[in-house]
Amino acid sequence: MGKELLLEIGTEEIPATFLMKALEDMKTMAEEMFRENRLQHGIIRTVGTPRRLTLTVSDLGEKQDDVIVEKMGPAKKFAFDDLGNPTKAALGFAKGQGVEFSQVETIKTDKGEYLCVRKKSDGEATIGLLPTLLIRFISTIPFKKSMRWSSYGFRFARPIHWILALYGGEVIPFSIENLQSGRMSHGHRFMSNVSFPVVDYQDYLEKTKRHFVIVDPQERKKIILEEIQQAASSIGGNVLADPELLDTVTFLVEYPTAMCGSYAPEYLRLPREVLITSMMTHQKYFPVVASNNDLLPNFITVNNTVPRDPDVVRKGNEKVIRARLSDADFFFQEDQKIKLDQRVEDLKQVIYHTKLGSSFEKVERFRTLAADIADYLDPSIKPTVDRAAYLAKADLDTQMVGEFSELQGVMGREYALLSGESPEVAKAIYEHYLPVSSGGTLPETEEGSIVSIADKLDTIVGFFGVNLIPSGVADPYALRRQAIGIINIILNKNYRLPVNGLVDWSLAILEKKLIKPAEEVKLEVLDFFRGRFENQMAAQGFSYDVIDAVLATGDWDLCRCYHKIRAMESFKADPVFLSLATTFKRVENIIKNFSDGTIDPDLFESDAESLLYSTFIGIRGKTSAMIEGDDYLTCLKEFAVLKDSVDNFFESVLVMAKAEKIRFNRLSLLEAISSLFQEIADFSYISTEN
Repeated sequence: MGKELLLEIGTEEIPATFLMKALEDMKTMAEEMFRENRLQHGIIRTVGTPRRLTLTVSDLGEKQDDVIVEKMGPAKKFAFDDLGNPTKAALGFAKGQGVEFSQVETIKTDKGEYLCVRKKSDGEATIGLLPTLLIRFISTIPFKKSMRWSSYGFRFARPIHWILALYGGEVIPFSIENLQSGRMSHGHRFMSNVSFPVVDYQDYLEKTKRHFVIVDPQERKKIILEEIQQAASSIGGNVLADPELLDTVTFLVEYPTAMCGSYAPEYLRLPREVLITSMMTHQKYFPVVASNNDLLPNFITVNNTVPRDPDVVRKGNEKVIRARLSDADFFFQEDQKIKLDQRVEDLKQVIYHTKLGSSFEKVERFRTLAADIADYLDPSIKPTVDRAAYLAKADLDTQMVGEFSELQGVMGREYALLSGESPEVAKAIYEHYLPVSSGGTLPETEEGSIVSIADKLDTIVGFFGVNLIPSGVADPYALRRQAIGIINIILNKNYRLPVNGLVDWSLAILEKKLIKPAEEVKLEVLDFFRGRFENQMAAQGFSYDVIDAVLATGDWDLCRCYHKIRAMESFKADPVFLSLATTFKRVENIIKNFSDGTIDPDLFESDAESLLYSTFIGIRGKTSAMIEGDDYLTCLKEFAVLKDSVDNFFESVLVMAKAEKIRFNRLSLLEAISSLFQEIADFSYISTEN
């Protein structure tokens, strides 16, 4: 049995956005640390609050696992003489390892037989290892941003104030800068600002709670949920559910208590999103709704203390939200004095990017692109698409969006309706920003979808065109998210829009902004889209070799590719699949670098050739309609009929015949079969290993 490890890093308030990831990383790091150091352990837990990150490990072994270390010596052929006696090299190896020659073994390796000494290395005591391990552990917890404090060189998310480190109830002695580890933890900064000794994890949980700290995030979340629901019920309402806000608030407090506040009912005339953004995004308040989901003039706030005078705290929160909503109401009224379409010209004064011009120039670019897409998909909606694209960014010139940037698109929709624009135009303005996150809500309307694709594509091609390309995890212009958005819209709407064609249209519009050849930009953008599409398909459970086989055909109709991938994945379960792939690979190997052949049936010299040709002609006739109708699974089953004829052809015919015409004719037949298969996938990419 091992002993319990408990580590608490006490800090100044760490941002909520840092905490969730830090706790996940700490658990993963601990697992790797113990594995690398051969330490057996039980359950690893991480908990935390804004002021502490805590790791606990049950049954951590008292010493490292012993390990057998192999030391390799000279090859056997150099270790013994002709009489079988050890050479100087062999004896020297044994002496160097501190063993008698009788303890030396001969082992077989891939390179032959070698001398070897096996030594048992005893594991070190855990208590002796932990100081070094924990210093390294604490110093390598990754944060989005870290800082130094005072004159110290150590970096962490926020200044560290104390370190609690226990193994089996005993202090693990180590220091970081001016801090010495110990067994003392600390209570809530305002409600119980005292230190107290800790014996083990259970003792830690009980004492921190006694000192107004709920260290387990799941327990805090449960308390918050119960309290905000109870507060909403007390005024006959319900909490407007938002899991992201709930997570954020959970990591803003150590001892949560909820209370309900209110604001003037006249503010309900503001657009719903304005009220929600003011409460949730800016103040971290929970809005309250009626049974019909209409907003009530109330909010719920979660405090980090038990208020001495709840009325004082409530009034303070009400004063804050009143100021927010008063500003919003003023902006809303002022913005309406200028119609939305009158604001478009002002975008000429707004720089979109120094290398890509003003926001007005961007609007003109994706407006042209949106019109091209509408012409291609449905010319009847082109006027609505054009109007929506023209007005899409006009709300950037409003005071409301200047103060609440999260409301771009939302306010465009509201001001469009107030300016007399049609509901279709207004909705498309809002939807062109969608999706705003990976896996987020997609546009519902055709107009919104088209403008969204055009705007996002102009952004991607534009930044690639001026050589501002995502690298590693860095993606300052969110190009990956926008590419995924385009892909998801195309798939959701079943748009038969070849991405390579879209890129060509965009490049033509951006021609004067490009700083490198358009063809180079096109290849980079298509490779970028391919990577995102591959990831999307793999996330749905499709095999990488199937995805690669379909994309290798050069088909850029993503909907068609999706249908092909589904069919191929389904067809993989057919017993004939692997043998068909193997046969096709043989075809590909033979016709490599051969193309544009013409088949002449009069040059056939055997029944195998004639049979293969007639079978091919019949299947090609059957499958053309299937391919046209995206019925790729049935098509693949028809392709399987060719397998026996191809195999028979290879067994009966010498493809590379001496006579040039015969050889050319046979290669032409195989090339035609390959082209038929390539209508769906390049089977040479399929893994045929069992």
